[in-house]
Amino acid sequence: MLRAFVNAFKVPDLRNKILFTLGMIAVYRLGSHVPVPIVDISRLQTALEQSGNTGFLSFIDLFSGGALTRMAVFGLGIMPYITSSIIMQLLVVVIPKLEEWQKQGEQGQKKINQWTRYVTVVLALLQSTGLVFLFHSGAQQLNGVDIFPPGTFTGPNIALIVMSMTAGTAMIMWMGELITQRGIGNGMSVLIFTSVISRLPQEGHAILLQGGTAKFVTVLLIGFALIVAVVFIEQGQRRIPVQYAKRVVGRRMSMGGSTYIPLKVNQAGVIPIIFASSILYFPTLIGSIYHADWFTSFVSNYVTNTQSPVYMIIYGSLVVFFAYFYTAIAFNPVETADSLRKNGGFIPGIRPGAPTAKYLNDVLVRITLPGSLFLAAIALLPSIVLAFWVIQQFPFGGTSLLITVGVALETMKQLESQLLMRHYEGFLG
Repeated sequence: MLRAFVNAFKVPDLRNKILFTLGMIAVYRLGSHVPVPIVDISRLQTALEQSGNTGFLSFIDLFSGGALTRMAVFGLGIMPYITSSIIMQLLVVVIPKLEEWQKQGEQGQKKINQWTRYVTVVLALLQSTGLVFLFHSGAQQLNGVDIFPPGTFTGPNIALIVMSMTAGTAMIMWMGELITQRGIGNGMSVLIFTSVISRLPQEGHAILLQGGTAKFVTVLLIGFALIVAVVFIEQGQRRIPVQYAKRVVGRRMSMGGSTYIPLKVNQAGVIPIIFASSILYFPTLIGSIYHADWFTSFVSNYVTNTQSPVYMIIYGSLVVFFAYFYTAIAFNPVETADSLRKNGGFIPGIRPGAPTAKYLNDVLVRITLPGSLFLAAIALLPSIVLAFWVIQQFPFGGTSLLITVGVALETMKQLESQLLMRHYEGFLG
């Protein structure tokens, strides 16, 4: 593997791509440490530490690499873009115009990407405004702390902070697209990867101080075992064999052949965990407005208390549900079967058309079950560990682990293909 890295730097074009990507990462990390004006950062950090690093704020902070706890210009991180991308993917299914764009190929995808950027900016405006008022209101998530010094919570100051954080999100989006075009890997994924791994040393040090060497070593061993399991599941797929018959098109005869349809065990990736976490935040949001005793008690005991069995059951069920939900959106058996029929392809032993669509759907339902249960187990692991151990955080949570392993695998594959194109030995050689 070390030889592969040395070979990568021997190729000028590849070396420039790697250095450009590292430069963008450096700018991203710098922006994560530049605070917005006016707010008292020390109050915010104290409040978030007292809240035990749980809840939706910690979820946003995960994708910003700790920038939210510093109320940095890049404090929102890439979260608005992720949410916008998910929304657009869902809207493609229900809005005919978007579906038409998707079928237009590259030109249609450019239009969808442009609207994704617009939605990202709108979400960044809404999210930054909501955070500013949340941090001023002294909500339960901040233990009643107001991070604004007296007399500074005015209209112009609010607008300045909101515009700063929104501009930061727009710049992150631009940097991610630059990495995709001129660097290595998918730019947005690389920035998320950077945010997630930047927190690992701090979290590991906290575990070492709170739990001692034995717990620290145990957590490391659990982490390595989880990484192996995630790689196994992420690479796991069911290959459906497909045969193509010989066809005469005009004066040409297309040769028949065989290929396969790869159906991944974890077709939905990390999306179900993001969806489930977002849904669980809504009761907390409602609780900050609706102050009935029974509802506040329910939210504090079962929704925000991550070590509660009720929370674990609800969270795990939501992850499984959204795994099936997103898989149904991402892969359409009817369209796949129709495409096979039009191109003269068929699955051996299965009649073309509706029987093929039913067969693909049945296979997808069966292989999604172990994938969704694995996602739920990974998502609930921090809650289970924290329920038995007296430590504040567990660094190998479901979201962070799936993102880091997934991005590392994809980036390594891209470097591998670049090296093999230039007749160098790759990572797997």
